[in-house]
Amino acid sequence: MSTTRLLTACGLIVAAISAAAARERAPIVETAVVDGIIHPVTSEFMRSAIAKADADGASVIVFTLQTPGGLLDSTRDIINAMIGARTPVVVFVGPAGNRAASAGFLITIAADVAAMAPGTHIGAAHPVSGTGEKVDEVMAKKMASDTAAYARTLAAQRGRNVPLVEQAVTESRSFTEQEAIAAAPPLVDLIATDVTDLIRKLDGRTVRRFNGTTTKLALANADVRTIDMTLAQRVLSAVAHPQIAYLLLTLGTLGLTIELWSPGAILPGVAGGIALLLAFFALQVLPVSSVGLLLMLLGFALLVIEVKVTSHGLLAVGGITSLLFGSLMLIDSPLPEMQIGLRLILPITLALSGIILFLVRLGVKAQAQPAVTGESGMLHAQAQALTTIDPGGVGRVATHGEIWTATAAEPISAGDRVVVTDVKGLLLTVRRP
Repeated sequence: MSTTRLLTACGLIVAAISAAAARERAPIVETAVVDGIIHPVTSEFMRSAIAKADADGASVIVFTLQTPGGLLDSTRDIINAMIGARTPVVVFVGPAGNRAASAGFLITIAADVAAMAPGTHIGAAHPVSGTGEKVDEVMAKKMASDTAAYARTLAAQRGRNVPLVEQAVTESRSFTEQEAIAAAPPLVDLIATDVTDLIRKLDGRTVRRFNGTTTKLALANADVRTIDMTLAQRVLSAVAHPQIAYLLLTLGTLGLTIELWSPGAILPGVAGGIALLLAFFALQVLPVSSVGLLLMLLGFALLVIEVKVTSHGLLAVGGITSLLFGSLMLIDSPLPEMQIGLRLILPITLALSGIILFLVRLGVKAQAQPAVTGESGMLHAQAQALTTIDPGGVGRVATHGEIWTATAAEPISAGDRVVVTDVKGLLLTVRRP
């Protein structure tokens, strides 16, 4: 009986200790930085970060967001993950001087808690075509109406200012942090200087989730953990930048051109193929103009044809012009961050044109060189008579390190220098130089 009582007492002690440890365990706050264009790689990163926060049992996950916008499909995937998350999601537009425009505005509105740093702004969420193609007025209205309805739904469910959210979509209106917090009802919930200040202000706050349930945050002495992109995500995210994609496209084309003109070099072909594949990946997630891409390809073709056809430089000028305008039109987006500037396009276009013309000219010059092997290589070769050759007779001569049978129309003495004028089988015709 005493043994039973002892085991019961030990069990109670262990349970008490476990309960005390659970109470003393620090809450977990996961943080992640999203800096750049919203595209499939960004979507994958944010969704995986939310899944990790759910798996770790985090009290909250904070995304520090700074973006000019991006693709609406990727934005919807991110918002769907935020809505379905077990962990409350906080979007913090910061640090000071940054913004969450277009797609970033929708992500901010959809968050359980929306916060901004001083000197930031949100808005300008009017949709634009992501395919590089022009849309007519009717289609533009449909896109704006669809996006506005989506934004209104998010704002209404989150208790945010629906009219202002709609104006951000239909009129491309933007809001500073003071305008956003002072609106009635507000667009955002908090203003914080940094993530540390934000966590302090979130402690004890009751958060209303998308499904209507509420959660009270207890973040005192929180264990703050940082979630970073994987190496693959960082590489793909960097590749998806318009300027990097443009460089990869041009360098990849140059590498394949070198390989075609010098088969067997291997390295230019392999490097060019990898660069082109990465460029094609980037072009899939960027708003690319098909006309711009075709103009660039036409420019490459004209530069190659210039050396084959006598055009007095007209084809070269056309090729450079086509490359230039194709580069300017390649990315079709009104966002400055998505544009490829002239300071990059001009040097790349001129350098690429010069390199291609130089390589093609080398190839043509090599083709114009006289043959040095076979029968063609024997013509006009220098030789030395080893024996006397009578007119119409035969003798022997040495040329190319070999001894040949030769005939001549004039008398040749042994030791004379002669030139090969014809080759018929193994018989050379020679004459004096």
